Amino acid sequence: MNMVDVVVGQRIRACRLAANMSQADLGSAVGVRFQQVQKYETGSNRVSASRLWAIADALNVDVTHFFDGIEQGTDDGTGDAPVLLDKLTYLSDPDVVQMVEAYSSLPGEQKRAVLAFIRSMADTDTKPRLKVPS
Repeated sequence: MNMVDVVVGQRIRACRLAANMSQADLGSAVGVRFQQVQKYETGSNRVSASRLWAIADALNVDVTHFFDGIEQGTDDGTGDAPVLLDKLTYLSDPDVVQMVEAYSSLPGEQKRAVLAFIRSMADTDTKPRLKVPS
């Protein structure tokens, strides 16, 4: 299985879920059965360029979305296929997609407040904690 096919499949799934679309709905929109959509999403079947174009159109995203953020990583030492880094892997988490959708609907001031709150939570996990004397 080629890692690019897997990443593209994950992106298709993330976009489909964000669009609140079933595999059957997407399959119908692009002329395949839902089983084929499953195979695309797992990366077990490659998506042709024309089909990927149709999928992008059905999901209302630019076709480049399926490749943005993919970078060649450093060799893992096995000599096998190149290592890929997917900087958008978080999009495969439905909770993240829902959070981004909710965040997008907020007015600017609330967005800044939510972002500051999340950053403060993330920073606390990386900062060394002070020991409180007993």
